[in-house]
Formats: sequence, C-alpha cells, structure tokens
Amino acid sequence: MIAPELAAAVLATYHVWSRTVDAVGPALAGHDLTEATFQALWLIDPDEPSPSMKVMAERLHCNAPNLTFVASQLIDRGLVDRAVDPADRRSRVLVLTPKGRQVRAELVEAVTCGSPLAKLPAEDQLQLAALLGRALE
Repeated sequence: MIAPELAAAVLATYHVWSRTVDAVGPALAGHDLTEATFQALWLIDPDEPSPSMKVMAERLHCNAPNLTFVASQLIDRGLVDRAVDPADRRSRVLVLTPKGRQVRAELVEAVTCGSPLAKLPAEDQLQLAALLGRALE
C-alpha cells in the first residue's frame, strides 16, 4: 500500500513540473525549441567544462542516437557546437555558443520565474530544495 503522504508529494511534484513546462512553452516556441532540446540546453552549464556526448546522454537518460538527434537540432539553431574533447580526443563535447549562452539564460529565467515555485517565499524555496536534495541522495 502506498502511503497517502508519498502519493500526495509525488503528485504535487508532477503538477509543479507540468505547470512549469507550460509556462516556458511560449519562450521555447520563440526559439523553435522543444522540451527535449531545452532540457539538453539547460544541462550544459556555462560555468562548468563542456560535457561529453556520453555525459549528456546520461544526464538526459537517453541513448546515443537520440542525443545525436537533439544535439543536431541545437547545432542547427546555432546554440551549441560539437568539438573534440580536450581531455579525450576520441570523444566529442557540446559547447555553448555565445547565442546558446544567451538563449539558455533567457529560457532558464523564463522557466524559473514561470514555475509555481516562484510564488513561494525564499525560505520555503530553500527548504524545498534541501528536501528534494535529500530525496535525490
């Protein structure tokens, strides 16, 4: 039997994510991006080393052909480049272009500000982030 508290928490998490995705829809359409391409763009942190294709596939929980398709869409839109991994020349990394950095920042702002979580006070957001972090450990 599933605990009602757990079911309520999972359902609330689903609804928050669903409403967040709905809120970012117009911004995605403005850049001709899908949820999948946005997720990939979001997961390329401009303050971290460029991720390899293998790392991106793991982050997105997809296989190599799917990632290649998503990466190609981002490349076609001028948001990322595929480059040789300086740490392993057999591997390729996805590098944000200047346009990709700008679009990513705009979309991250749209998704975070459009999320129902934006309505919570900062202390509640911190508490929720801590609780979700613990759940993910």
